[in-house]
Amino acid sequence: MHVYFSGVGGAGIGPLALVAKQAGYEVSGSDATDSSYLKYLTSQGITDIHVGQSAEKLAEVHARRPIDWFVYSSALPKTDPNHPELVYVNENGIRSSKRDEFLNQILVDKKLKLVAIAGTHGKTTTTAMVIWLFKQLGVPVSYSVGAKISFGEMGQYTPGSEYFVYEADEYDHNFLSFHPYMSLITGIDWDHPDIYAIREDYYDAFRRFIGQSEHAALWQGDVDRLKHTPTDHQMILNEDDPQVNNRLRLSGLVNRQDAWMAANGLWPILNKPADKLADKLNGFPGLSRRWEQIAPDVYSDYAHTPGKIRGALQLAHEVAGDDVVVVYEGLHNLRQHFIKDELKNLFDGGKQLYIVPSYLAREDPNLPTLSPRELIDLLSDKAQAKASAAELDEDLQSKIKQHVSQGDTVLALSAGGSGSLDEWLRRQF
Repeated sequence: MHVYFSGVGGAGIGPLALVAKQAGYEVSGSDATDSSYLKYLTSQGITDIHVGQSAEKLAEVHARRPIDWFVYSSALPKTDPNHPELVYVNENGIRSSKRDEFLNQILVDKKLKLVAIAGTHGKTTTTAMVIWLFKQLGVPVSYSVGAKISFGEMGQYTPGSEYFVYEADEYDHNFLSFHPYMSLITGIDWDHPDIYAIREDYYDAFRRFIGQSEHAALWQGDVDRLKHTPTDHQMILNEDDPQVNNRLRLSGLVNRQDAWMAANGLWPILNKPADKLADKLNGFPGLSRRWEQIAPDVYSDYAHTPGKIRGALQLAHEVAGDDVVVVYEGLHNLRQHFIKDELKNLFDGGKQLYIVPSYLAREDPNLPTLSPRELIDLLSDKAQAKASAAELDEDLQSKIKQHVSQGDTVLALSAGGSGSLDEWLRRQF
């Protein structure tokens, strides 16, 4: 089967393309821009990749070897409903779907049981922790994770594996395409207002996902939040369990809670007591974009919802005390409008705050773009007194260097991607 992946350089599509190649499918693809990840995929044997997405390029690939399945990201039709690749596959009768439908085909073809990690926050880290446990115990595993990890590829198919570990994203209802063997729910808080207009819609999607899972592990707080009645096949964990802090030595409460979720959710699968699995997670090396050190005392973190931001700030203060300087880049202008009431006290505890322009993607054209100055005006008086609007320029670079020289720890809350604060930090530092 020849599968074409549109947006193959993305964190969701790229690893799945790698899994498909390793599983024996013929793989080709495209992306709007070149990237180091495209070069990496080429080095892994996916050589038929082109930069630029047009009907003409797609037709050339189809003429050489007919495409059986066109896989695209949720963002493609939302960004452009008349995207030339989508128009071409529709006009030529080529099967097309989002990545979830194709992954289900892999699960059926390879007879794999799905271990799905879902939640508003913590799912990427928990997915990586689950993969780490399988690898530490020498148990064959296939997987896809939305971040770079030091102990494997972002996507991998392992012959002979029984389980596929997957970061199941709720955006565009993607996770409702699956019926997992085991689901770990890492934490639920309303997000993606462009998809879920009200909080109850978001909660209902998670209720359905949990109901579609053969087994599940949840936090008691989420059980209460969803007004969910647990079944005999669902494990309920206490966020305040003393073992979260006593057994685990990882920095950051959110990381310790993610590890506790992974350890408890996997003991029935790996046949090891949760406390023993937790011990192994104390050696977890972390992953990219989650409290990732870019330079001495300069860290980048993908936190972009209030819950994630609070978790990243707690970790930073746990490590650096009161000497935490924050550089904030909002992920989507739409989200800044959505969370603006929660921004008020979010940054009260930092030593200094710089707000740079938000990272724009999938935006509502009817919403005015909130500038850094306008975001600062939404903050409490305490936060405003130490906040400044900034740009990704030499002045900000100089200020960061000055803070580091004074013994401060700089935490960049960044969207990531081309033109982002994260990319700028890596280039400058």
